[in-house]
Amino acid sequence: MTGGAEATGRVTPRPSAPPSPALRRQPGMLRRMFRQPQQVLDELRSDHGPVVALGAGPLRMVIVGEPVTLAEMFAMSTESFRWNHRFNVLGFVVGPQSLIVSDGDRHRRRRRAVQPAFSRKRLNHWIPMIVARADDAADRAAHIAGAHSGLVDMYPIGRSLVLGIAVEAFFGPDLTARAEEIGRLMQRPQDYLEAPAIRQLPHPLPGTARARVRADRRALDAIIDGAIERRRTSPQTDPDDVLNRLVNDGVLDDAEIRDQVVTLIGAGYDTTAATLAWAVVRASRTPGVWRRLQEEADRVLPDDPAEADHTTLAALTHANSIVCETLRLHPAGVLSLREAATDLTLGGHRIAKGTMILWSPHLAGRDPASWNEPLEFDPDRFLADGASRAAIDTAWVPFGGGARNCLGFALAQIELTLLLSRLALRLDLEATTSQIPSPVGMVVNRPAGGAPALVSRRNPSASRIRELERP
Repeated sequence: MTGGAEATGRVTPRPSAPPSPALRRQPGMLRRMFRQPQQVLDELRSDHGPVVALGAGPLRMVIVGEPVTLAEMFAMSTESFRWNHRFNVLGFVVGPQSLIVSDGDRHRRRRRAVQPAFSRKRLNHWIPMIVARADDAADRAAHIAGAHSGLVDMYPIGRSLVLGIAVEAFFGPDLTARAEEIGRLMQRPQDYLEAPAIRQLPHPLPGTARARVRADRRALDAIIDGAIERRRTSPQTDPDDVLNRLVNDGVLDDAEIRDQVVTLIGAGYDTTAATLAWAVVRASRTPGVWRRLQEEADRVLPDDPAEADHTTLAALTHANSIVCETLRLHPAGVLSLREAATDLTLGGHRIAKGTMILWSPHLAGRDPASWNEPLEFDPDRFLADGASRAAIDTAWVPFGGGARNCLGFALAQIELTLLLSRLALRLDLEATTSQIPSPVGMVVNRPAGGAPALVSRRNPSASRIRELERP
């Protein structure tokens, strides 16, 4: 007697080609995907399922949004995929030696060099700084509100706030003083990544958008080179200075260090700021949510930012559930790319070597088989446990999974939880509309029109007294 399918009487189905829309419809879909990726992904999911093929020949791709299939992909060896592929556009901005566009041993060496920046001890050490910067941002919002009849767009305030946190957390006061300049130098490259693919074709022509991005990167490199040189001539003693560690470890050369610095700031800035904007929009426009945030903040947050620590963070369960629900519905990256380095089978489908795999946390976060009422904003779903929690953990993938998951996922969650809670403690927000804005951005998903609200300064001490007086 033989084993396997014959022994059990079952026949294992052969892998099949993924379903795909008619070829004549695909060029229009691909053009629209750069402008409205979420809408096109939702249409493909509705018409063809969570695994869909597009294109042909050297331009073939497969969209994957089914949570169990994504878990299967994340569990595969990283040698099955390439990130430094022919469609890689990130390398032009973050640099060719950035860990996020590296493969194999180069990636492992660069990731190991940067990994200590995200140790739990270091993350906890940054908590008071994050809270203090949130207070400064709340004061700035209240000042703007006073000059504009209360109306404030919280998105640019959040961007400035998150940029300052990222620069100070990773590189200390040396580069913090130049945070605004760094932000300006990174803005044009970020905008360039959102341009249609035809405008991103490599060329050496001067006076073009691509040439201006190169000039911005040279200016940014000059700032980083100066900081590297200062650490060599006057060694730093701050154990939390990530740049100091990268310089002293000697694992990476200066070109590699520059690319990791740009990657850390870029990846920890625009994406987190966009998620904070979505969280403010959702929390202020969903009845009762901002008020519950304030009630929790009154109970948990200390008056003095220096007293905030990891126990403070752990007690902010409602704020954290809002962050998780925001990331489910509005992941910062709608699509993430990798290339199949060999022939694969995913979700029962054949994936040929050289196929671009576009996996989507947007689709996974709205998968109707995984989420009850998937389009509803319901933070309490993240307070579940048991079997429900296991299903959530499989379908919630805003930071990816496996060996190539987002290196800064823990910092992003800590930042977002603390910032949202502290802003709620210091500010009253009244939505100007109940409508949820459309998403914009292929690389970074952000709310169209920002995050406007009617803002007024709140007296946390008086609110704490009222909370204590409640029967």
